[in-house]
Amino acid sequence: MMNMKVKNRISNTVIYIFLSIMVIIWLLPIAWLVLCSLREEAGADLSYFIPKTWSFKNYIDLTKTDTFFFPRWFGNTLFVAVFSCILSSLYVLMVSYTFSRLRFKIRRPLMNLVLILGMFPGFMSMIAVYYILKAVNMTQSLLALILVYSSGAGLSYYVAKGFFDTIPKNMDEAARIDGASQNQVFWKIVLPLSKPIILYTILTSFMAPWMDFIFVSVIMKDNYQNYTVALGLYRMLERENMNTYFTKFCASSVLVAIPITALFISMQKFYIEGVTGGSVKG
Repeated sequence: MMNMKVKNRISNTVIYIFLSIMVIIWLLPIAWLVLCSLREEAGADLSYFIPKTWSFKNYIDLTKTDTFFFPRWFGNTLFVAVFSCILSSLYVLMVSYTFSRLRFKIRRPLMNLVLILGMFPGFMSMIAVYYILKAVNMTQSLLALILVYSSGAGLSYYVAKGFFDTIPKNMDEAARIDGASQNQVFWKIVLPLSKPIILYTILTSFMAPWMDFIFVSVIMKDNYQNYTVALGLYRMLERENMNTYFTKFCASSVLVAIPITALFISMQKFYIEGVTGGSVKG
């Protein structure tokens, strides 16, 4: 019995040491980014970790209108993220509910087709998307980004569908017997019971515009005013701007990470419940 306890204690100690090392490795780049953002001396000198002079100058400079106007990019990204999040969430939830609850002739082939299409990277369609937007004169606009981010959201239906499959269908049948329509069942019966998957869908939809670089670079081209933070921060790291704007890039990255991190931490419980609840076979 004592040997068993000693073995468990040793194994737990080894596991905790390993996890502590992994946490340090994971946090080190974040700490480096924050320290660089507080560095008063300009340039991309990576030879030292702790700033020689501490200052919030980089954060203050971001509010000024010069070659790069970060507040405008941040506002563009927030605008696109909010509206694409609303459209994407509604689209995903309705498509998922349809596949979960309704039975029609081509349901299974359509599900398989959508699942296969979802396996292909989105950037493979960017040339076609660009020419479609150009044909309707919608390039270099924030509305184009909202449409691009929300239009393909239905391809990721499978997690939400798995969650809807866990809700007993007897509730739907009881509501239909009481005279409720399929639309009322969805909005008044199923959705109120689906808070975890709703918040999971909102979170994933909201994060996409903050991280996307490929589509925004293709659609926006040289329209500086409609850049999002991903494309704007990339421009800060171009060769001619690197030495001047590197520390400002670090400050911008910290500010961009704050809303996403806060949102994820506040909804982490529902995010996990949505993933685990939607992982059942449907």
